[in-house]
Amino acid sequence: MRCLAARLSSKALLVLCSLLALLSLLLWTRCSSSSSNRSSPIPRIPAENPGNSNPASDPAGMRPQSEEASPPRDHPKIPAGSAGISGGLKYEEIDCVINEEHTVKGRREGSEVFLPFSWVEKYFQVYGRISQSDGNERFEFSHSYSKVYAQRAPYRPAGVFMSFEGYNVELRDRVKCISGVEGVPLSTQWGPQGYFYPIQIAQYGLSHYSKNLTENPPRVEVYETGGDNRDQRDNRDQRDQDTDGEWTVPKGCSLSTVWDKSRLTRVKEFSCPESSEGVSLQLDNSRDFIISFDLKLLTNGSVSVVLETTEKNQLFTVHYVSTTQLIALKDKDIFYGIGARSSWSTLTRDLLTDLRKGVGLSNTKAVKQTKIMPKRVLRLVAKGHGLLDNVTVSATAHMAAFFAASRWLLRNQDERGGWPIMVTRKLGEGFKSLEPGWYSAMAQGQAMSTLVRAYLLTKEAAYLSAALRATAPFKLPAERRGVKAVFMDRHEWYEEYPTQPSSFVLNGFMYSLIGLYDLKETAGDKLGREARLLYERGLASLKAMLPLFDTGSGSVYDLRHFMLGTAPNLARWDYHTTHINQLQLLASVDPAPIFRDFLKRWKSYLRGGRAKHN
Repeated sequence: MRCLAARLSSKALLVLCSLLALLSLLLWTRCSSSSSNRSSPIPRIPAENPGNSNPASDPAGMRPQSEEASPPRDHPKIPAGSAGISGGLKYEEIDCVINEEHTVKGRREGSEVFLPFSWVEKYFQVYGRISQSDGNERFEFSHSYSKVYAQRAPYRPAGVFMSFEGYNVELRDRVKCISGVEGVPLSTQWGPQGYFYPIQIAQYGLSHYSKNLTENPPRVEVYETGGDNRDQRDNRDQRDQDTDGEWTVPKGCSLSTVWDKSRLTRVKEFSCPESSEGVSLQLDNSRDFIISFDLKLLTNGSVSVVLETTEKNQLFTVHYVSTTQLIALKDKDIFYGIGARSSWSTLTRDLLTDLRKGVGLSNTKAVKQTKIMPKRVLRLVAKGHGLLDNVTVSATAHMAAFFAASRWLLRNQDERGGWPIMVTRKLGEGFKSLEPGWYSAMAQGQAMSTLVRAYLLTKEAAYLSAALRATAPFKLPAERRGVKAVFMDRHEWYEEYPTQPSSFVLNGFMYSLIGLYDLKETAGDKLGREARLLYERGLASLKAMLPLFDTGSGSVYDLRHFMLGTAPNLARWDYHTTHINQLQLLASVDPAPIFRDFLKRWKSYLRGGRAKHN
């Protein structure tokens, strides 16, 4: 009996143990299910980046806005507690205490902790966005927002200027418009009224010069030649003997073909009261938006272009009138003064730029952004009494823009060899303001680079003579209205901003060296001797002082931390890449080891590299 009881007791114990194990399993499963409601899997992707304003701007105070930065893009939020990826690691929220000052909500996956990228982006000044790749979303992270261009080696004065073929000076929001009288941009960088800024004008010319070398020849559609070259045109319909284009002449107006003795060619003569509809030439071009024509006004008059736009196909009219008014907007009419035009001249206008600057006209420093774009060039309308010839619409007109800048520099150089900047400039606390009439070594240098190229194209001595005269301010200190500074009583420096005390801006100095190089190479040993000496002294100073601009993780814009004892003025990434691009150019003509070493190190900073610590 005792053996039987023992056997029964052991069986009961086994059953009891099994029941207890089953109960434990059920309880564990229930707890796990409850826990899963409090945490869920999530893909390893940062929290939403709300998008930060791109801080890039055009080097040398151009503006503009950098075209190299990746624009912020919206992407979907991942809500806390979402189901996430089935079977992935589970996360839980965790408080992240930052420098014992404030708390950020993060997420924990096992031993990993993830912080929101919106916080990472601002704290570390890095950049990222969600993009599409092969149909899938991925996160793209970058340490900087600006890119280095590939150096064309070796640099030469007749070639492309740095990476300026990618610059669109006229589209910057700190360009008020392109003057109808001068054909060059007016800047609002330091004042909303608009003023001619020699640096911006030279860059306008250099960018179009560089585009002309790197782009294919443009399409050009000829609409009117005064009856000349009729055989060279598309014979789209039958023309009468008096008209080459498709003209409409309302009652009270006249249009005829006349012989012009000064041009030895036939031209169109129009006579039309300002109160009338005007004589109109049908254009109907939806591909290209650069219009050009030769004009001579015998009285006050205007030439207008009617545009169909992307704004619900509304019509806007851009009027080029014989006044000196800069720009005006009235409803859907935009006015540009082009001067008297009492002798023959060619007017070339970018209708896209003229439309957008007119629609975006404001009383502030920045032109208002607009989505309105030209869709079709419908017709040209002439009023008053004048002569017209060679009406064309083309895809680009780069050389017209380049020579507009070159001729402006030729006309506006003063007796001291400089291009005075007629606006007050305050570089920062501790520096005396530069009063209107100051010179800039950067303006002098980029003007040289522009004028040298104009000379090489035309062989007109006036361009080279102006470039040679431009060296004069390099020999005078700031207190005598020059641009020369001396660092530690030893190293000569050419100041972008000739402040008191000296500021030693790096990018402006290197632009001045490039201009001096262009001039010495073009002028030859005798005429270019002074430019060569200035270049050699400046290059020696650059090699000696370059280490002062290295922060160990980037570069500084100037040496105010040395001159004023203030915090360093760190260069934004677009300025840092400008420093690199300029060094690449100089290294292509002077392979000094210091340039090679700095290029390698400064490029590494763009990818998060840092100098070694102790």
